[in-house]
Amino acid sequence: MADNRIARGIVLVPCLLLGAAFLATAAWGQGAAAENRTLAIGIGAGLLLAGWLSQLGGGSESSVTKPDESEPSP
Repeated sequence: MADNRIARGIVLVPCLLLGAAFLATAAWGQGAAAENRTLAIGIGAGLLLAGWLSQLGGGSESSVTKPDESEPSP
């Protein structure tokens, strides 16, 4: 399966935004949010880690799909 940079970006952006939102909730949470601070930190860190892990992997452009030369073009 070919590496797709656009798909990696689609995964990265929501993970970063949601991770930052959960971490901000943990930092500035008051009232009921303060009771769930450890949960918010865990979810935020997990989302940031998932976004970072989505960026790892093939950095080479050698996996580009090439047309099959056995089929004649129309």
